Amino acid sequence: MRISIPGTTVMFDYGEVISRIPSDADRAAIVRRAGAPAGPFWASYWRHRDDYDRGAVRAGEYWERIAQDLDRTWDTATRHQLWLADFRSWLTVDPAVLDVLVDLRAGGTPMALLSNAGPEFASWYRDGMLGEFFDVVVTSSDVGVLKPHAAVYHAALTALDASACELVFVDDRPANIAGAQAIGMTGHLFTGAASLRTFLEGLAATAADGTDALPCGRDR
Repeated sequence: MRISIPGTTVMFDYGEVISRIPSDADRAAIVRRAGAPAGPFWASYWRHRDDYDRGAVRAGEYWERIAQDLDRTWDTATRHQLWLADFRSWLTVDPAVLDVLVDLRAGGTPMALLSNAGPEFASWYRDGMLGEFFDVVVTSSDVGVLKPHAAVYHAALTALDASACELVFVDDRPANIAGAQAIGMTGHLFTGAASLRTFLEGLAATAADGTDALPCGRDR
């Protein structure tokens, strides 16, 4: 079913919106490769993730920081294997959300991607098949700050040459929705593909009636 929302760009977060959360099997495989207890490993993984996502460190240094925290010595091959296992764990796309993207494109609705992600992920967003859906891809590592910092949203608006009132932003974190609303975007808190589709089809119906689909800054 086509979803056409004239004059509107729908901008998506990636992780846990378009992609599914890494599976238990994926997470267990990463921990086995690290050769460390799961609790300390994941604590370190997330401790350094913001620096990686804002582009302050590249992948090799990120994994070296984790190794130091865990008092491990990983050779180059092990660091590459950890990076590949982690990268792969985030690539499982929710097929129901993919159907929404397909229907938006079929309806001629422009789309963009705005994600907290390191540069290696940014390259895949742009150059992999997923990039075919998006007019613009902006990541935190492009800008040097994370959502919900206003600079990330403004960077997306600049790249799109659009005003905030023309954007609806879909994210699974309330703080990131609040950041988008603070500069005038309409926000939708993602809780699943079904509610996302209902929300977007509602905007499409409103637009078809000739009504402004996006009251700025509203939480929908």
